[in-house]
Amino acid sequence: MDLRLRGPLAALTLALVAAPVASQTFPDDDPILQNIWTEGMERSQVYPLAQALLDSVGPRLTGTPGLQAAHDWAVHTYESWGVEARNEQYGTWMGWRRGISHVDLLEPRVRSLEGMLLGWSGGTPNGEPVEGEVIAMPEFESAAEVEAWLPSVAGKFVAIAFPEPTCRPDDQWAEYARPADFEAMRAERSRERGEWNNARFLVAPGNNGIQQRLEEAGALGLFESRWSNAPGTNKVFSASTQTIPTFDMSCEDYGLLFRLAENGQSPRVRVQADAEFLGDVPTFNTIATIPGTELPDEYVVLSAHFDSWDGGSGATDNGTGTVTMMEALRILNEVLPNPRRTILVGHWGGEEQGLNGSRAFAADHPEVVEGMQVLLNQDNGTGRVQNISMQGLIEAGGQFATWLSKVPSELSGEIDLNVPGSPGGGGSDYAAFICAGAPAFSLSSLSWGYGTYTWHTNRDTFDKVVISEVQENATLTAMLAYLASEDPQRVSRVRRSNLGTTRGGAPMEWPTCRDGARTYGN
Repeated sequence: MDLRLRGPLAALTLALVAAPVASQTFPDDDPILQNIWTEGMERSQVYPLAQALLDSVGPRLTGTPGLQAAHDWAVHTYESWGVEARNEQYGTWMGWRRGISHVDLLEPRVRSLEGMLLGWSGGTPNGEPVEGEVIAMPEFESAAEVEAWLPSVAGKFVAIAFPEPTCRPDDQWAEYARPADFEAMRAERSRERGEWNNARFLVAPGNNGIQQRLEEAGALGLFESRWSNAPGTNKVFSASTQTIPTFDMSCEDYGLLFRLAENGQSPRVRVQADAEFLGDVPTFNTIATIPGTELPDEYVVLSAHFDSWDGGSGATDNGTGTVTMMEALRILNEVLPNPRRTILVGHWGGEEQGLNGSRAFAADHPEVVEGMQVLLNQDNGTGRVQNISMQGLIEAGGQFATWLSKVPSELSGEIDLNVPGSPGGGGSDYAAFICAGAPAFSLSSLSWGYGTYTWHTNRDTFDKVVISEVQENATLTAMLAYLASEDPQRVSRVRRSNLGTTRGGAPMEWPTCRDGARTYGN
């Protein structure tokens, strides 16, 4: 595989990463650390790895051909470096293929609309275009009104989301509006959203029951919109309809459809949605290893989930974590081919459905959990690492501080150690291991607008990756993995005895481990 930089972004990328190269300062003269820096900062493969994964392979929704292609790509890439790698099956999931989809407004005027078919949604019959009127769900006041209305949805597309009164983000209102006008808008929006949510609850309690009721009532398809309060940005998750399409529409185009319907202007659309359910398909973790020479049954684990939602390309959730760990192992394979302990990379499947891949791996490989020296997980965006919590292991901070003291300040100077911290019960894959008391930690990154702009959105694409900061993270991870591998001491597993109390005043307990879901619906 030719991983050289090409194209107009090459010069920009090289400029972004050039600055730190000449300014590194090493606390001591460890030649391995110096070689890791040289390999990671001067011969980085972050850009070509990220571009291939995010642009060419693309999003990696569980159960889709895209995720399978990504697993195969990762194994092939590792093998091209001379690293042992495999796809290890842990279960099955509902298979689904996304094809071409399109929404066009035909009446009262013509406009191509911005919409994304939700994951695991049904399509139009045979993937062919279907035309129909759009109606807006009313604000019901009683269950009787719901039952009287339901027959009217047959043969129509139904808009079922709250229509945002403005698609300007709140930060613009805060900057430009009179404070009284901003507060009035927010108060009115909150009141209207509350009324809308009450109406949805009358149709069906829960988040997805409304979709199924409308599907059963004969609707042609459903339109939703989960605006993320950022320009052009929506949260894109999954559908609960298997025989009709459910689309997430942009804030602006959803509002257009809703207003036309609400004002009796008879919007009519043409919808095409090619989607196919594939039955149960296997689910995998991709595992790559550099065997240890002295302590092969002790493990340094580099961890990142491989799956993603498919509204965008899964760039910062979690393509950047994936590339960080791949690049770290590539660096180590170049400069540390015979580590003292085994270095293992886990690219976990099914994280978005409940940490399924990592939990299944922990259940299937108790020897790795028992022999774990440290696990380093990365899963919150493209930014440089700024915080590492010790997850309630009260003595682990001393070893981390020792390791970081040997890392150049250009990589470690902004990192805060949260000692002793508290064990995470979920959120990302380190939780699948810290529950057993194994020293599993999260490399927490600078935001770069992660929560609003890229997390689970249609804008989580390659261009949002800050190449220079992912390069720093990969180099940092490689250094920490090397230091952990060679450390003569095991990382302590002594836990906090007092984790505080819950909001109700009850003592908090250490999280309980559980197996990952091995099949869809379980």
